[in-house]
Amino acid sequence: MVQLFTSACLLGGLLGLFLLAPVLAAPTPARMCTPLKTLNDSLSYRRRYMKHNFPINYTIRVHQKEIFRLKNISRMRLHMKEIDDFMLQRLWFQVNQGVLKKIIRVLPERHPSRPYTAELERRFRDLEGVFVQSHPPKVLQQELPEAVQAIWDSLTEEPDRVPETSWRFASPKSLLDNFCHTMHCLFSECFASQEAEEDYCAISYWRKGRKKDLQPES
Repeated sequence: MVQLFTSACLLGGLLGLFLLAPVLAAPTPARMCTPLKTLNDSLSYRRRYMKHNFPINYTIRVHQKEIFRLKNISRMRLHMKEIDDFMLQRLWFQVNQGVLKKIIRVLPERHPSRPYTAELERRFRDLEGVFVQSHPPKVLQQELPEAVQAIWDSLTEEPDRVPETSWRFASPKSLLDNFCHTMHCLFSECFASQEAEEDYCAISYWRKGRKKDLQPES
């Protein structure tokens, strides 16, 4: 009887791992594609609202980790063997949550770009809600690799405690460019075209001007 009980427990544990593994390795949930494309539609107007409505060479102060580019993703994938796309997606949400808050913070109430940015943040929060609902609590609560957790902690640290050397200055337009490019990279299943498969994570893809096909005003 004891042996039978033990076998049943082992079988149940293995079954649990098999059920959880597809969740951890699964591509972007299909239900996320609609809010992702809606957010992408808003980002297509970022040149108009984040460049034309600001003084030339205007920049805002952000944490160095909030300048989150495609090369950051490439480096993390190369040097952090334990990291997967799901963990990078969680980090993407954390980074851009801070970016949007900082842009809104510098915009006066009557600034022509404030309604646009507020709408962008709302759509971002809607997407984050779908992301959370699309994954079991156990998956969302799993521990992050130490290196990723260090980035997470630095982003959530009180501004007064952030070392001066950790601050950088970047234009609102460049921050939203990073936002858009990394979104296409980390959620590429939702942006696949009928043409040959595109590598949205390749810096060369965006440098060639192909982004104009997806973001006409970028």
